[in-house]
Parts: sequence; C-alpha cells; structure tokens
Amino acid sequence: MRRFLRQLALGLALLSGAVWLATGAHRGWTHTEITEMRLDAITGIEYPETRKGFVAGLDLLGGGLGVAAVLAGLSFCGRTKKSCQTER
Repeated sequence: MRRFLRQLALGLALLSGAVWLATGAHRGWTHTEITEMRLDAITGIEYPETRKGFVAGLDLLGGGLGVAAVLAGLSFCGRTKKSCQTER
C-alpha cells in the first residue's frame, strides 16, 4: 500500500506539472477563456476577442502538488513490518 501511495503521489505531481507546462505555464489563476487582440481590417483598430480555451494556472499546479504531498505523507503512516527474530 505504501508503494502504491508513493507512486500515485509521484504520478499526480508529474501529471499536474505536465498539464501546467503544456497549457502555457501561466503564472496566474486558471482561465477557461482566452482573450486575444485582433485588428479590424477596415478601421485598423485593435479589439479584444475571447474564445473558449483552457490555460492551467498556479492554482491547479499547487493543488496537484499539494494533494501529491498529502498522499506521499500518508504513505509514511501506519504500521511497519516488525522482524520475527527473538533475542537469546
């Protein structure tokens, strides 16, 4: 069980880091809309245009790493195996 919890914690930490990096390594909050500035062809004025998209922020990265730390900590709790040797 300990090994499973540690592997799960490592996997979650790597996954949350990979998602954060893959979506742009945004150093703010997570966004579900992306705003881009567009240029009007006729007037030459820039205007914001929003579209649906996902950009993971530090809150997602921190949450994933926090849960991974809790899982890793839980792997150290519980009973340890005691040797069956008797003293003579």
